[in-house]
Amino acid sequence: MAPAPASLSAPRALSLLAPAARVSPGRWSGLSVSVAARPVTGVVVSAQRRLVAAAAATEMAPAASGEEGGKPFVEEMRAVAMKLHTKDQAREGEKEPQGPPVAKWEPSVEGYLRFLVDSRLVFQTLEDIVDRAAVPWYAEFWNTGLERSEALKKDLEWFKEQGHTIPEPSPPGTTYASLLEELSEKDPQAFICHFYNVYFAHTAGGRMIGKKVSEKILNKKELEFYKWEGNLSQLLQDVRNKLNQVASSWSREEKDHCLEETEKSFSYSGALLRHIFT
Repeated sequence: MAPAPASLSAPRALSLLAPAARVSPGRWSGLSVSVAARPVTGVVVSAQRRLVAAAAATEMAPAASGEEGGKPFVEEMRAVAMKLHTKDQAREGEKEPQGPPVAKWEPSVEGYLRFLVDSRLVFQTLEDIVDRAAVPWYAEFWNTGLERSEALKKDLEWFKEQGHTIPEPSPPGTTYASLLEELSEKDPQAFICHFYNVYFAHTAGGRMIGKKVSEKILNKKELEFYKWEGNLSQLLQDVRNKLNQVASSWSREEKDHCLEETEKSFSYSGALLRHIFT
């Protein structure tokens, strides 16, 4: 997804961020934003992942980058997402601009912390779902380099060191995490739509919003949330290839169902973003 321009308005910004079971309150008290350790580790994890990855390979078509003779599915996902932008954000945009631009937002540290805490819960949930790989081809998305939960953990620790109180996850985050868990078990195509939009939107409009917020309330400090190891463009392309490979075994009906989930994914991500400017 293409980066948004600096004139992005508040509601339009939601379109660029384009809720593990339910969380008990005690889990998140203080800096208890750390998430429970993985249920298996070391050699057991490696063996388990090899087995699941092998199972996934037998379920998927051999194409590595999309359908033969057709548009790669990620391009279809992107096209649907871009229609939820405005004309000044993208040529494909169909939404009308509303509200003030990001430059006129007045974010608070408290609101930004709520956004970061809820974001960490959502990203951790995505990582946990991929780790468990209840659907074998979820294993294709292990260790993509786009994972954000550990980076967010470091950022929240930094805020605590500065004397800030770390809140517990709020309803927008817990609700989204619960939805992701449910979809991952019952509706894999819808889950993949959320997976794509959460990760890719954060690398585009999400970075721009983070920069603007940092300039206003963090003395331009760059959080770990907005840093990646390695070449981000290559990391994104690798995930595009995996998404295309997975979707190459889907029926047209399954692909359309995935695309139909896009607006809902924007709505849930937007609810997290609202913490920043409300």
